Amino acid sequence: METFILETPTSHHHHMEGDNDTGISEFLLLGLSEEPELQNIIFGLFLCMYLITVLGNLLIILAVSSDSHLHTPMYFFLASLSFADICFTSTTIPKMLWNIQTQSQVITYAGCLTQMYFFILFGGWDDFLLTVMAYDRFVAICHPLHYTVIMNPRLCGLLVLVSWVISVLNSLLQSLTVLRLSFRTKVEIPHFFCEFNQVVGQACSDTFLNDMVMYFGIVLLGGSPLAGILYSYSKIVSSIRRISSAQGKYKAFSTCASHLSVVSLFYCTILGVYLSSAAPQSSHSSAVASVMYTVVTPILNPFIYSLRNRDIKRALKRITGVPVM
Repeated sequence: METFILETPTSHHHHMEGDNDTGISEFLLLGLSEEPELQNIIFGLFLCMYLITVLGNLLIILAVSSDSHLHTPMYFFLASLSFADICFTSTTIPKMLWNIQTQSQVITYAGCLTQMYFFILFGGWDDFLLTVMAYDRFVAICHPLHYTVIMNPRLCGLLVLVSWVISVLNSLLQSLTVLRLSFRTKVEIPHFFCEFNQVVGQACSDTFLNDMVMYFGIVLLGGSPLAGILYSYSKIVSSIRRISSAQGKYKAFSTCASHLSVVSLFYCTILGVYLSSAAPQSSHSSAVASVMYTVVTPILNPFIYSLRNRDIKRALKRITGVPVM
């Protein structure tokens, strides 16, 4: 892989020899803000949010696994989603905190690729799990009598596994196309993690293939799950409308409400980020906007589910000994 060099008259020859064998030197993550006085605030804020995300999602996983009442498909998928959320935030935030703490902005080329790989992997898996959960609600509300037969443990495991495999393959494909790009010796990324768009945008070589693969990924990971979720909910809504009693309607809807709020949060934030990054203003605003789906969505999921849900509250109360709201 050839490398492009920022040429300065003095270092020109030294670079030409030294650089072809070492490959790419370093990427700099410029973070959310360049101002030194803001660094401590950002550090504190993100550390708290990270710890709350990990703890909240771990509690959900613990509650689901320890309570036999919660050994149902809906909670199995919820626990998987919590696991995906923990991994998703762990790909970006710890590195950012580490960089602020050591006051360095460096991330290696390998580190950057790894971060992109896992970020796309867990982001995609999150998305597929939300779709699987929508399907689960669809079966529960539209075919209640066959629910336990259709959503048997084998199918549940299979759905989670298939969504994982698709995410892995997509993530591999996206990351491998980045390997063929060449970069300058010093690449500045105006973001707090190696965001795919930003990294590809910094390349010196032709990125046509990358853009094509990225759009394919967006259709695969954004379009098809969204279509599945919308289809499930259109069926659910028409099914709920046929229920005669108001109480029955409310009961049926309340099982979907948490899922619906998580889905809309997930899609609205991602849509917001990509629309804002398409707009010609600074990439800094897109970095701030992406905090929404990298940190805010995973932190809110456990709250949305536990606040709306009597079973989870009961299980949490048993684990922690503290009554949850």
